[in-house]
Amino acid sequence: MENAFQDFQRAFACHLRDPQRVARPAGVPARRAAVYRELVFNNLCGFLDACFPVGRAVLGDTRWRRLNRAFLRDWPLRTPWFREIPGEFVAYLGAPGKRPPLPRWFAELAHYEWAELAVDVMDVPESAGVAVADPLAARLAVNPALINLAFAWPVHRIGPDWRPLRPDPVRLAVYRDAAGEIRFCELSPASARLIELIAAGASSGRDAVARLAAELGRDGPQDLLDFARPLLAELLGLGILYGSAS
Repeated sequence: MENAFQDFQRAFACHLRDPQRVARPAGVPARRAAVYRELVFNNLCGFLDACFPVGRAVLGDTRWRRLNRAFLRDWPLRTPWFREIPGEFVAYLGAPGKRPPLPRWFAELAHYEWAELAVDVMDVPESAGVAVADPLAARLAVNPALINLAFAWPVHRIGPDWRPLRPDPVRLAVYRDAAGEIRFCELSPASARLIELIAAGASSGRDAVARLAAELGRDGPQDLLDFARPLLAELLGLGILYGSAS
């Protein structure tokens, strides 16, 4: 009996996800099945609409709903958590496979929009850090509620009134500040790399700069030190970096 019920659940779920190609199970009234189909799809769209307002706006409602339908139909979506649905949508857009025609930059735009939700729900210890007199001498740490992103397209500028015609690489930090607000910051390649080096365990701001100089093939990091001191101070002020006690 239990196996029969599970078989029914699977059959009904397959119908709800792809009603055009999968018939409803025997014994399920057409009207009741239609109610469930509408509930499932509308709930899914509610989560996607909330997380990807720019993506929806640039595609328009018709193309957006067609994409939502394809996602529901074609992607396994194994997570039981509603808040993980947008992340699954980003994975769907980035995975190989057939999907409705989309702009070349759309998957990166969706990833950028999803990062705001991902940072907002990150379960990380809150810390204001310690005071820093000299960012080169101090031990620094990266805000734990931060995602350091690299895109081929200028996704932070895309909207209904502007779409890029060619790639233009950009580095972006999405993070939660001490007040719990989500912030976005465009980074230079050097800034982004310094953040990565600090996250990887550089013992101080000076150590991170020395490692960057070595990567760039510089014999001495003095010019980079002069450049990095105000840069690190700015990143500390923004809450991207913290002074670390350890």
